[in-house]
Order: sequence, then C-alpha cells, then structure tokens
Amino acid sequence: MTVESADPRDIIYLPALDSESVPLRTGPPTKEELLVHYPARFTWTQLKTFVNSGDLGLLKRDKKLQVRYETWAVGIREKYGSMVNYLTTYRLQWGQPDRLSLLASSLDGLTAPQDNSNATGTQQVPEPATPPQAPQYFTADIPRELISIIMNDWPYSVPPEIEHALIWTKMPMIPLDLPASVKPRILQDGLWGFTGSTTPPPSPSLVPTFLPALADWGVTMDKLIVSARGTDEEEKLVRGAGKEIETFVKTKWVEHEWETAWFVNPPRLQSVPGLAHAHVFARHKSYEESAAWQLTQDGRGL
Repeated sequence: MTVESADPRDIIYLPALDSESVPLRTGPPTKEELLVHYPARFTWTQLKTFVNSGDLGLLKRDKKLQVRYETWAVGIREKYGSMVNYLTTYRLQWGQPDRLSLLASSLDGLTAPQDNSNATGTQQVPEPATPPQAPQYFTADIPRELISIIMNDWPYSVPPEIEHALIWTKMPMIPLDLPASVKPRILQDGLWGFTGSTTPPPSPSLVPTFLPALADWGVTMDKLIVSARGTDEEEKLVRGAGKEIETFVKTKWVEHEWETAWFVNPPRLQSVPGLAHAHVFARHKSYEESAAWQLTQDGRGL
C-alpha cells in the first residue's frame, strides 16, 4: 500500500494490513483490527438513514466485536465492581481530553492514544461532585468538569472515515420536564439530529432498501419500533428536547469542518443506563466541502 504525493520522492510506503500483520488481541480494538477483522458493515448514508428511521436499535456493532466486548466487560466488572465505576473512576477523564483511547481522533488534535486494553492503568480520577449551580439536565454550556468526550472504545460498525465519539455527562441527557404529549415517545425512541450537511438527512423511506445490510441481525420491517409522526406542535417539542445537545455538538464539531449524526439512545437501548451519554458519528469534511459549506452560509447572510 502506498500514499502518493505530488513529488514521487515523497511517496510513503505503508505495510499491507492483513490477518497476519494485524493479529487479534483482547480488550478494545485498534483501528487496524477494526479494518482487518471487523470491516464496516454500513455506509455513511445507511447510518444516517438508520439514525433518522425512528428506531435507533437499527444501529449495530459488529457481532464478533460484540462478543469480544462482552468477554472484556466481565473482567472489567470483576475489577471495578460495575461498568459505571470503571467509567467514572478510570476511563472518563472528566473535563480533560481523551488520552486513553486506542482510536485516534481528528478533533482537537488529540495526541497518540495509549493502551487501555486491559484497564490496568492507575490514573484514577475522583467522580466529580455536582456543583450547586449545575443545571438539572445537560445544556450546551454545561461545566466541562461534568462531561467527558471520548472516542467509543467499542464503536458501532461505521466506515473508516467516520469517528464514533461519546459525550458522557453527570447530568441527564433527556430533559426531566418533558411535555406530557411527547414524553412517552421520547422515552421509547430517544433523541437524534444532524449537523453540518447542506442537504436534508436521508428519508426513513429508504430503510427497506437497506435491510439487507441488517440481515445478520434478523432485522425486518415488522420488528421496527417506531412512533407515528405527531402533530406539527409535537414535532417541534421533540426537536426542542434535543436542542441543547445539538447546540453543543455544533460548537464542538464545528459545521464547516464536520458533518455529524448524533443521538441519545432511549432507556430500552442503553448499554450503561446508570450514566447519561450521547453518541456522535462524525465525518471530517474535505477542503472542498468546507468551502461549499461556507458558501451556503454566506448566501444566507450568516
């Protein structure tokens, strides 16, 4: 494999990635392991369609990687007592950049990650106390010591160009005072949104077209859990429930550089229900895309 440049003398030769050069390990996977042993099952368009489908349960982790995760989680619970304890006292470096992930990010110029595959580190971080003036739920200006933004050590099956990040927080992600007319729907479906795109997200009507990609999970249309569309006022209330999260995402993953699909799983889909978090699928834009985005904003007078 080669990476070419304008000057042939600058050609960089990279070793080929295969099962021999990238042996399987235990614990969280490396980028190379994901590429070789757990190749992406979904395209970016499919992921956005699944997010917008109304059933976030369509988003999947590779089945073999899921087995690896469950094996790793047994050891974590034995050592830390619970997954929440592991996260709050070790993995989540509250208010600090993510320096423990094996999966590097283009966001904020993170340095080379360290190996935390067996969670043997000693960088214990006390769980932050909730300040008296803290909001009742997650807000766009939440104090940084109450959040931890990290790469997902166990990402869903996303293409190599997509980063799967997590926003962990001490505060509830879903507002506590949801309007009664939409509360059951949000608690069943969760919240989601899209940023940084010049076109609308893919229509949920595309889901049947993409069902073959979900065949290994036995997904069929009759198994989807989707709420019926509400009134215009109810749709506005649902969007409003995720406004603070979306504003935060736009601030962190600035729209002229990133396109994102973000979501908060409903309780029925949360793997760590004791600690609130949002998922962010983020794609770093090319220079041409960034320029095109800026033109659209200039045209709007923004």
